[in-house]
Amino acid sequence: MTHSETTRRDFLASSLAAAGALAWTQTAAARAALVGDYGPFSFGIQSYSLRSFKLPEALAMTKDLGLGYWESYSAHTPPDVSKAAEYKKIAGDHGVTILSFGVSRFTKDHDANRKLFEFAKAMGMTSLSADPDPDAFESLDKLVEEYGVAIGIHNHGPGHRYGPIDTILKAIKDHHPKVGCCLDCGHLLRSKEDPVKAVELLGDRVFGVHLKDVKDAKTFTVLGEGDLRTGDLMKALAKRHYKYILALEYEENPNSPMDEIKACLATARKAAGTL
Repeated sequence: MTHSETTRRDFLASSLAAAGALAWTQTAAARAALVGDYGPFSFGIQSYSLRSFKLPEALAMTKDLGLGYWESYSAHTPPDVSKAAEYKKIAGDHGVTILSFGVSRFTKDHDANRKLFEFAKAMGMTSLSADPDPDAFESLDKLVEEYGVAIGIHNHGPGHRYGPIDTILKAIKDHHPKVGCCLDCGHLLRSKEDPVKAVELLGDRVFGVHLKDVKDAKTFTVLGEGDLRTGDLMKALAKRHYKYILALEYEENPNSPMDEIKACLATARKAAGTL
């Protein structure tokens, strides 16, 4: 073997080793990006938690919290297709992606329903959280198929038409697979139901989660101070490869919520660490 052949062989070997190392590094980086502080979830916040603040300030607060996803509510992003690019830009400038919107009422008015789906599509959203009238489902079946945007019926707690999880299971039965539930953990606890069990019952038809805690079916609390089994909830979602937004929603102390929200996030990170 000549010197040039040896040099060429060594060069190829070192090149292959370098390529392998780079591939491993890229794979490790991809894994780290996938499983972050909040596990394999698109973890963010329902912007109603920051309702006392206008859109730019609420987004800046979200960035300060280290969160990158929103389910926005109507005061922050009124559903107007002509504003979608503006909303996406200002959110993107703060490192935030708006994945969902709601909670919105839907009726049998197909054209009015379509406008919300057009807004969701223009925003690049994956779901809408909803409070649909019973006669809205024929329209929703068509729209989720046409736009590929899921509908999650939001359980509103005791006394509402969508209070117990059974009311949503009955409502979505025989409807399009993308018509499901936006699971509000706090309101389920107020209804004396277990959110973890609700995930098991709904299976692949969970299209949104509002992560909040309640003590003794009465008092909203900081996450971890109530009766929500946050770790078990995350495990149930991870088992089903849940891919929609997992949104913290803290409704107390609206004018100065940051300390409590940070405490909620610490609990969420701890729970995600058990996955």
